[in-house]
Amino acid sequence: MFNWMKKIRRKRVFKTEFPSSWRNFLNDHVAHYHYLSTEEQEKLEKLIQFFIAEKNFEGCGGLEMTDEIKVVISAQACLLVLGLPPFQYAELDSVLVYPSTVKIPAQKSGFFDSTPGIVPGGQPILGQAWLRGPVILVWDAVVRGARHPERGHNVVYHEFAHILDMRDGSADGTPVLHSRADYNQWVEICSREFLRLKKQREKGKKSILDQYGAVHEAEFFAVATELFFDR
Repeated sequence: MFNWMKKIRRKRVFKTEFPSSWRNFLNDHVAHYHYLSTEEQEKLEKLIQFFIAEKNFEGCGGLEMTDEIKVVISAQACLLVLGLPPFQYAELDSVLVYPSTVKIPAQKSGFFDSTPGIVPGGQPILGQAWLRGPVILVWDAVVRGARHPERGHNVVYHEFAHILDMRDGSADGTPVLHSRADYNQWVEICSREFLRLKKQREKGKKSILDQYGAVHEAEFFAVATELFFDR
């Protein structure tokens, strides 16, 4: 029943034009949109439409949810999967958005966030991704990352990299790949570079990668994703 309804909705979305007001949001806020070819822009716009149609967006902490917020977040999430088959975020249901840095109660393990370590109660965060749960984002950080890729920090890329990583049910820095050979190559390269970053961090040496990536393989993947798209 639900699969049938989803197919009907997707057909309807596919036939719907991308609103000009939404394109204005992309032009105003999403720097990477301007680097895409016309064909890539059109594909991204369609992915945005599907994403918004299928996800629940909720404003928290007094934030009123708007199309602008939905489009800017969706654009960055969908940029990560622009070259992949559609519907990479099928398991994700909700995106919760706060206006600015938020403090949350202490949480159990099973999630990854944009601040180092396990988040105790009252510690501020910019974003958070849960295994089989929502993505939590802070709107001012979302806009800052979208407008200024040269800074190399993007909370949407970071948290949605975790979502891609967790598609197989575990957060280990290895997303779903096509073949055993791909997995072997991925593990070989990423394990080597993760250990290199850990050693650099221990010795106090700088790296092009944010040293937060040395905390865990999953954070290494998220930090590397930010770097790949922004630098």
